[in-house]
Amino acid sequence: MSQADARPIGVFDSGIGGLTVLKELALQFPQESFIYLGDTARLPYGAKSASTIRKYCEQNIEFLQSLDVKAIVIACNTASAQMFEHEFEGLPVYNVIEPGAKRALSVSENQRIGVLGTRATINSQAYTKQIKLLSPAAQVFDQACPLFVPLAEEGWDADPITNLIVYRYLNPLLQNQIDTLILGCTHYPILKNSISRVTGKSVELVDSGEAIAQWLNQDFLAGRVNPRVSDRPRKILIMTSDYSAHFTDLAVRILKPIVADEFRVVEVQVQKVH
Repeated sequence: MSQADARPIGVFDSGIGGLTVLKELALQFPQESFIYLGDTARLPYGAKSASTIRKYCEQNIEFLQSLDVKAIVIACNTASAQMFEHEFEGLPVYNVIEPGAKRALSVSENQRIGVLGTRATINSQAYTKQIKLLSPAAQVFDQACPLFVPLAEEGWDADPITNLIVYRYLNPLLQNQIDTLILGCTHYPILKNSISRVTGKSVELVDSGEAIAQWLNQDFLAGRVNPRVSDRPRKILIMTSDYSAHFTDLAVRILKPIVADEFRVVEVQVQKVH
């Protein structure tokens, strides 16, 4: 039987999108505490080079590690495409690419899968490579959607402009008769209503938060990560690398019914030069 571990689980993203993953994890694991880091000072990651993204990831992981977390979830597809490690100095690390690809294959009937993502994620071909590795016969069609992140960050999830932009991006993709669509950026579930209006009911949407929660649950059961057992209520701390009242307001709306205990601005330590 696994031992109890009261330490929190760390989650990070470039901005607000990873809160969709945090919400799913908090709902699936009501006993666990979480520390979320939104690297808003360096948003967006999707337009950065691969080496810069990886450097940011390592700095974020080291920062969360300094807070004594027991596991880290990279709640950012762009970052996950550059960080495939399953451990960082002995600490379990989860990315969203592998769980998302596996879930897409499990729900797709015709093995024609669409992927939406930032330019960096699409250019990395991370989902295509992972899906092909698991199922060589599968066909993958991708589409970069660079305007989705600013729309989500702005909170324009129900704006008519968003509906038009979603249609513009998705219409060419739907011509490929896909039956499954990976929302390959954790910001995109914020726009899920607009996306589903364009895709219709015939296309299954794959959400990274749901997929990663299943993987983490398997590791809880296997004893790779020990569950929290405590008489004290769990805590959810939201940290950002830059202050934004807009972020806080939007975070409260995204997380409902989950309630964060504290919002805090922090300085992510720059990696030391060796």
